[in-house]
Amino acid sequence: MRLVSAPNQTGLAPLLTDEGRRLLDELRDHDPAQELATATRLRREHPAELVSAALGQARLRQRAVAKFGAEDAYRMYFTPHGVEQSTRAEVAAYRARRFAALGVRRLADLCCGIGGDAIALARAGIFVLAVDRDPLTCEAVRANAEALGLSELIEVRCADVADIDTSGYDAVFVDPARRGGRGRIFDPEAYSPPLSWAVEAARKAPYAALKIAPGVPHEAVPDEAEAEWISDGGDVKEAVLWFGTEPGARRATLLPGGASLTGRGLPDPAVRPVGRYLYEPDGAVIRAHLVAEAAEELAGGLIDGTIAYVTSDELRATAYAAAYEITDVLPFNLKKLKALVRERGIGVVVIKKRGSAVEPEDLRKKLKPAGPNSCVIVLTRVAGAPAMLLGQPVRA
Repeated sequence: MRLVSAPNQTGLAPLLTDEGRRLLDELRDHDPAQELATATRLRREHPAELVSAALGQARLRQRAVAKFGAEDAYRMYFTPHGVEQSTRAEVAAYRARRFAALGVRRLADLCCGIGGDAIALARAGIFVLAVDRDPLTCEAVRANAEALGLSELIEVRCADVADIDTSGYDAVFVDPARRGGRGRIFDPEAYSPPLSWAVEAARKAPYAALKIAPGVPHEAVPDEAEAEWISDGGDVKEAVLWFGTEPGARRATLLPGGASLTGRGLPDPAVRPVGRYLYEPDGAVIRAHLVAEAAEELAGGLIDGTIAYVTSDELRATAYAAAYEITDVLPFNLKKLKALVRERGIGVVVIKKRGSAVEPEDLRKKLKPAGPNSCVIVLTRVAGAPAMLLGQPVRA
């Protein structure tokens, strides 16, 4: 049984008392499956409203560990939307370092959410005006700034971002809401505020960064903006439009290592037969349309003109793609694949697909892998024809 989370109804005030903080510390490692029993026990010693609020906040903190790490997450305060929409700490820290390197000392964080970016910026030594129109969200930002010892560097203002004068700041950061009542919003003009408003706000500052969805059409990127796609641990997290840096540049940045690939306007790589090695470019490289730049670094070509797999006869070290040594290149044939898996004693199968209608989990059930060996199976197209590539991951 799940209890109704109280923070949206009562605010965070009960949790900011000494009793509230002690209760949250006690709930740090609680099991949500035992929530009813826990609530019953705690209500013998604490007000029911406080117990409900603390349990709701404890659940949010547990979810937030993946983004903020345990040390910060268990000191911070969250709202349900704030956990979902906040920037991952590693990404926010990277962006803060970029702003600091530009010489930014005062920044207006518009649509600040629960303060994930504001925290990273303050830790980089930047004074932040954090603005949001939701009172509960602003309450969370203030609580987080205090809990992390950053109150002197974060000023919180509960207001509509359209009413904020940013003329006294070195930079503007805008993170529009990209979720609505029906889920994710894909039209940049349906963001809140719209991308066009954010762009105009960016143009008024010496430097600016606008956080947008990684699937943004390239034609929606203003000519004067640098577009950067960021992945963390192999997952594409966001795209950022930078103003005041490198107009027209396209960049893919891979965290946590920080490798960054910049576009050079190369033509599409040539299509060639599958070589000994197959390279799978990072999602940020693909989103940034920089597969050609990655292929040049790898001395490789494409296996198909519409598929972002690069192949080469030599193994080269790269931060921008995962490498596989290919042992078999075959037309797709389920019967043949089942026989190979059985004959080779393959019990661990990693199935990848690009340009294939086959669902990996459906295929896994049909293969019934069993045995001591492992294999990577790539379902894709080679020169326009459905194919299956078998191999092993390798590191240069």
